[in-house]
Amino acid sequence: MAKYELKLPKMGEGVIEATLTAWTKNIGDKIEEDETVFEVATDKVDSEVPSEVSGVLKEKLFDVNDVIKIGEVVAIIETDQELPQEDDDIIQNPELLEIVEEETTPDAPVQEKTEIKSTANRFYSPLVKSIAKEEGISQAELDQLQGTGKDGRVTKDDILKYIKEGRKPIATQTAATVNINETQKIAEPVKIEQPKGIVLENGDEIIEMDRMRKLIAAHMVESKRVSPHVQSFVEADVTKIVNWRNKIKDEFFKKEGEKITFTPIFLYYVVKTIKDYPMVNVQVDGDKIIKKKHINLGMAVALPNGNLIVPVIKDADNLSLKGMVKAVNDLAKRARENKLKPDEITGGTYTVTNIGSFGNIAGSAIINQPQVAIMALGAIRKMPAVIETPEGDMIGIRQKMILSHSYDHRVVDGMLGGLFAKRLAEYLEGFDGEGLL
Repeated sequence: MAKYELKLPKMGEGVIEATLTAWTKNIGDKIEEDETVFEVATDKVDSEVPSEVSGVLKEKLFDVNDVIKIGEVVAIIETDQELPQEDDDIIQNPELLEIVEEETTPDAPVQEKTEIKSTANRFYSPLVKSIAKEEGISQAELDQLQGTGKDGRVTKDDILKYIKEGRKPIATQTAATVNINETQKIAEPVKIEQPKGIVLENGDEIIEMDRMRKLIAAHMVESKRVSPHVQSFVEADVTKIVNWRNKIKDEFFKKEGEKITFTPIFLYYVVKTIKDYPMVNVQVDGDKIIKKKHINLGMAVALPNGNLIVPVIKDADNLSLKGMVKAVNDLAKRARENKLKPDEITGGTYTVTNIGSFGNIAGSAIINQPQVAIMALGAIRKMPAVIETPEGDMIGIRQKMILSHSYDHRVVDGMLGGLFAKRLAEYLEGFDGEGLL
């Protein structure tokens, strides 16, 4: 019988860990191929992790509520099937191999490769074994390496750090391990600080935040800490869009089986505006600006439990208005049903939130890191307005809304942020609908 290591798979771009929320199998249970073994959650989405083989669950290496890094072994399954090909991070991420290779000088003597084995006291993942074997790290040397993983396990980061530092003596390695831990602590989401002076009175109700609310809170606080937020507001006359939608919505539903709301229309023109001002579609890495090639549009969706999730429309610039309608409806529906895939809530480069759906006329949204801007769409309202005509100015009733653009003042100045909002308003006001469907 072979032993299959069930690892935490990739959960989407930028996701490095997940929380184990439930085991669906107990030790000794039979498992069919593709049957769910455990469930995990990231800050935005819950996922089920199935087995690639059929067999019997022999070991559980983590407990519920443990935080697991991508690629770590979570369970051991005993099987009589042929094991699937190892899907190491090195295979999926060739840059990891490059990191290892860069630290090996051409003149370095070739060390004899040794077999690395897990012992009764310590477990080594296939990835760690592979790196150790390639670098000629002996079993004894690896056994002395302090690990930062669960129960002191040596992680991929530990061994790569060890190699990068020139395989220093163990006495020095302890200090290096402390530095790793300090770095990890800095990278973790900020904790929610308790305001001072809270006084509980008779009848007050204490409500424990759920996991998602805690993560959202930490994410929002971190965004305000990292990015100096600036806002620009522009009023847009969207009467033409309102009239056009009212005219075609029934026919569109009969033909396409989809409801056409205002949101995909606005998103369609946000994409056009990003093409005009691509420097809002960037990210910041220290003192470097990363200009993103793809326009991956995040759209904030309120969930039934009051929490918020931001599914991402990948390559939104390749979509027609009809395609945008279908993408928005599909993602919004599956978001509310908790059926989004991990990679559908990551990789966004710009976000739009429709606060008008709650009756709000304007608002200052918080930037969704690591993005540098977010557009808040206010409610559409009938407003008295001055209308210019050849015969002179007159007062009329128009459908208007406020666009609120929040942006990171480190890289987006007032001119760029303001012109972006103004250009979006111009697109909406100049709408004619001809040929869009």
